[in-house]
Amino acid sequence: MDRVEYQSMVIQDIINLEEKGELNTTPWYQRRSVWNPGQKSYLINTIFEKKPIPALYIRHSLDLDKGISIKEVVDGQQRTRAIISFCKNEFTARHPENNKLIKFSELSKNQKQNFLLTAIPVGFLLGATDSDVIDIFARINSVAKTLNAQEKRNAHFSGEFKQFCVAQAVKRTEFWKDYGIFTGNDIARMNEVQFISDVVINLIDGLTTYSASKVTKYYKDYDDSFEDMEDLNNRLDKVFDTCVSLNPNSIKQTIFNRPPIFFSLLMVLDEIKKPNISKIEKGLAEIDNRFNSDIPISERPKEDINFYNACSATTQSLPNRKTRVNYIKSFIE
Repeated sequence: MDRVEYQSMVIQDIINLEEKGELNTTPWYQRRSVWNPGQKSYLINTIFEKKPIPALYIRHSLDLDKGISIKEVVDGQQRTRAIISFCKNEFTARHPENNKLIKFSELSKNQKQNFLLTAIPVGFLLGATDSDVIDIFARINSVAKTLNAQEKRNAHFSGEFKQFCVAQAVKRTEFWKDYGIFTGNDIARMNEVQFISDVVINLIDGLTTYSASKVTKYYKDYDDSFEDMEDLNNRLDKVFDTCVSLNPNSIKQTIFNRPPIFFSLLMVLDEIKKPNISKIEKGLAEIDNRFNSDIPISERPKEDINFYNACSATTQSLPNRKTRVNYIKSFIE
């Protein structure tokens, strides 16, 4: 192989190549298209949001007999197909300006132009033989790590529920870090997205035991459509706005920066119609003082013992969640 030359192609160029039959998106070593509509929609939404997508790798060669240029997608087949398919009105995607699922034909003239002029990074493999291509394809697709449950969900689903939970978690990145709820490594492993997913499920269903399979079921059941987004967005904004209105030390230097206990605080705040900031601050301080008291556990009031145990045992079970919620409510409601 001579070299890899990195350039950009706007989406309209990709469409033009495909229409002229000069773009091969199904080379013999590629797997068949396996992306579902949600995954395709998520890619298009990513482009709409002007967020980066991985580079395509294309073998660029010449057919001297026919006098034509040939471009073969080595890596990025499914991304390329999804882009082409969207432009053919074969599925819908959520546009941030419309806040609904729409087809390409339903975009405004300006939206279509912005989409078609989006530059996609491309690595052109020049002078690559079949052996070179197979080696490169294997190398690109050999990097792997052991995924946790949320990373597996993120890889498998791309629809409405996943997009909502990711967006809600991402817009609070600074909050997670500033209040010490999640570390940088936690965020890198998508623990905050799983946390928000669990919060959303409990806002919908009421308090329930955490279940990885239940979270996954929500990602699956609401992959195509999730109609409660606006209401849940407002409820989440309300409880987090209340948290931000508190003295930061009420959370970040107390037991409430532990995710399971912060989860319970959010559940309580969701039930309070008109939060009294001063009362909440005093209540959280009292709870923290009691939890960290020097008094032996066995000598504390029964409700304090129950709360302590609910924070220290299997914290994600329904009984422990109920205990924590009721205890916190008794101080701040």
